[in-house]
This record gives sequence, C-alpha cells and structure tokens, in this order.
Amino acid sequence: MPIILGANSAAVASGSNSCRFNTASSSELSRTPGGAGNLKKWTWSSWIKMSPTAANHTYWANSLFSCHSSGNYTEINFNNAGFMDFINVAGGAATGRRTTTQYFKDPTAWYSVIAVWDSDNGTAGQQMRLYINGTEVTVFSATTNPAGANSIMNEAVETFVASSNGGAPFFDGYMAEICFIDGLALTPTSFGEFDSDTPTIFKPIDVSGLTFGTNGFYLDFKDSSDLGNDAAGSNNYTPAGLTAADQATDTPDNNFCTLNPITPRNTGLTMDDGNCALASTNAQWLGTSATMAVSAGKWYAEWKYITGSGYNMKFGIVGNGGVDIAWLTANVSYGGYSPIGYEYQYNNSGTGYRVNNNSSPAWTNGSFTAADSIIMMAFDIDAGKIWWGRNGTWFNNTGTANPATGTDAATTGISSDDGPFVISCALEANGSTGFTNFGGCSGFALSSEETDGDGFGKFDYEPPSGFFSLCTKNLANYG
Repeated sequence: MPIILGANSAAVASGSNSCRFNTASSSELSRTPGGAGNLKKWTWSSWIKMSPTAANHTYWANSLFSCHSSGNYTEINFNNAGFMDFINVAGGAATGRRTTTQYFKDPTAWYSVIAVWDSDNGTAGQQMRLYINGTEVTVFSATTNPAGANSIMNEAVETFVASSNGGAPFFDGYMAEICFIDGLALTPTSFGEFDSDTPTIFKPIDVSGLTFGTNGFYLDFKDSSDLGNDAAGSNNYTPAGLTAADQATDTPDNNFCTLNPITPRNTGLTMDDGNCALASTNAQWLGTSATMAVSAGKWYAEWKYITGSGYNMKFGIVGNGGVDIAWLTANVSYGGYSPIGYEYQYNNSGTGYRVNNNSSPAWTNGSFTAADSIIMMAFDIDAGKIWWGRNGTWFNNTGTANPATGTDAATTGISSDDGPFVISCALEANGSTGFTNFGGCSGFALSSEETDGDGFGKFDYEPPSGFFSLCTKNLANYG
C-alpha cells in the first residue's frame, strides 16, 4: 500500500503541466503526419503516473504510444501483467520487441519512459532500447532485434497517444513532457538528470532546445484550451475525450496526492478521473484513503459532495498512516470510526456530524441542505486542530472559525504522536459519488483557480494563509 511520507522528497525545479487521461472518457490524442519520417531511427520520451481504477487493483493493458497500418503496428504499452512491451509488428510477426521482466504498479510514482528505435545500429542489443527513470533496462522476457527493419511508427499513418489505434486499451493516468524525436537515437541525458541531493531520483530538464525533426513534437500541456499543442512546432495533436479540466499541476517535479487505488477496499467502491473521483454501488458505507501521509504542518483539501436520495459522505483524517485497515471493511469504511480518526460526516437528512475516535455527536453548526457543495478541510497537525467548511465559509464551533488565525477549530487536542495522518473519504448508498481535490487535478470542474501560499495546486477556494496543498514540494518544506 504505497504511501508517500513527508520530509523525504527532493525539491526540484518547476516544470510543465501534465494531462490526465481517463479510460471511461476514451481520452486520447491523435495526429496523422503529412509524410513518412525516419523509419530507422527515432526516440520517444514521456513521464507517466498510472491510475489503476479497479477495486481488485488489476492493471489492465495501457497503451502509451501507438501506430497501426493494415495489421502492422508499433506500440509502447503496459500489458495485462504490468510489464512494459515495446513492439513492432510487420507481416504478422514481431520484427522488433522488448518486453520487460519488471512490474510497473506504483500509482504514487512518476516514471520516466524512453523508447529508442535504431534498427541500423551495428550493435544488435542497441537497435531497440528502453530506459526507465534514467536507467537502461537490460533484462527482458522477450527480445527480437529489428536488424535494419523499418518501424511502422513514423509512417504517414495516424498515431495515438494514450490509446491503441484510437481504441482500447486506453491509458489511465497522467502523462507529461511527451517528446518524439524524428531521426535521432537519444539517451536519458537529453530529457532528464539525476538529482544532486538525491542521486537515485531522475527529474525532468528543459527539452525545448532539442532538434525534433520532421514528424517530431513536444507536448507540454501548458495550454488547457489546446492540450494537443506542439510546443516545438506545428505537429499538433487532436484531443478526444479531454477538456480543460484535464490539465493537471501534478507533474514529475511536483507529485501530488490522489486517492490510493491499491488501498484494500470493497469492490463496490470504484475510482475514476486520475483517482480523484469515487463512486459506490453498495448500500453500505465504503471508504478509502489517500496516497500521502503527513506528520507535521498545515494542510488543505477539498471534496465535492453531490446530494440526492441516500447520498451520504465522510471526509477527514486517520492516524498512524491508516495502516490499520480494519476501518476499510464494508460498513466500517470511515476513518472517524477508527481508534485514531477525525471526520466530518453529512447525512441526507441534512444532519452534520463530527466523528472523532469512534464517537459521532450531531453538529448543528455543520449542517446544510444545498446540493453540489464543496467541503473544505484544513488540518494543523502541529497545533492539533482541524476545521471543515462549505463553499468558502468555515463551520463555526462556538465562535468564529478561522484556520488562518487558529481560532474556533471543529476539533482540538489531536496529538501529533498519532501521526502520520492520511486523508480518508467514504460514501454510503448505491449511486453515491464524491470528488476530491488535493490540488494536482480536481475530480470536479473548478469555478476559480486558487493556489496555496507557495503558488502550488488549483482549488475552488483559496487555502487559508499558512495551509498548503499535499504535494512533494510542500512535503519537503513543511511535512
């Protein structure tokens, strides 16, 4: 159950945005080149963060980059077992192939993936190359050297990012800094570097000065109105199943919190939209937790609640990193009912509750009746306090609540010794839905774009002064 802890992440230079791809939306990017490029030599590079959505944690095939023509194809994908497959097929046979023995199943991590086609290279083992996180993969379960063969990729036929020939399997997750270099076989130093403080961490560098070639492109996703824009020239891609809301600030140089897709959970609770959305098909309470845990600092997050018959929700934090998974079982799936948990609960009766350490007194000041409410949460671990609010207004307890000044918290006396704390969310009733926003990419459309005091994240409401979004840069500074 990977969880990113605070104070263990290198702070690195700012980079570009990413794009969130979602299987349920059949999201992809496509382009048909005006003519063939170099069929003997090219390099493809991207950073990816996977978002498996099935409750049983199955990693279905995910296509990263593909090109198909009359039964022939080149494709870079993850197969059903979680291995990476870089393959070129012509005439019904693989004329080039590299299939890893490594699994790629960490939904909290950004991976750098670089695939090189160099079929005229005199060294057979260098005719196809794969690099993961700056290091060359040298052990494969399947190896076919192309020995001078043409690739299907770079022919004058339609190519796809995040889908296989414009269809399933689609990629679920985030992609950033996508580069295609037509005519050059490059190494990882063209796309990234190892961090000087943490030499095992490979991080992106500025690629704008590279020579991209005839069919080359650079997708940096900085224009939310045109996510297929080629920042290196005019080889633009056409988006499908994508909107401006799919532009993310979750990037390889600033990794954001999401819901954790490999936390044990009931099969009736599913995730979507880059692990920012929850949906339930079960009549019982079902819940899950997030990917980042914190032991210090002040933190802010949002949850959008969609009301309706039987639509109930909980939003809060759980101590000890949520490792006691008993609270994740059906009908006990809410962190506030764990031995160390603090949650806000809303029932369809219009009643609000503060749920603290398995106690749930009704909370008149936390009640509301309006639909489409955005619940805000601010928790100060150092002071042992937590606040909740709705649509820009904090719920008062006995006075006037204000997280920025530390006054009138909903709950006090939270011990930092019970950390690290992880965010938890829960739903009740078949058809209930909820959407998180930790700042990297929201599960709901934002009416405004507010950042924290360090300029990170995108929220509907401005985080209180001194409170921050859950991302690796902030964890390194405050967590």
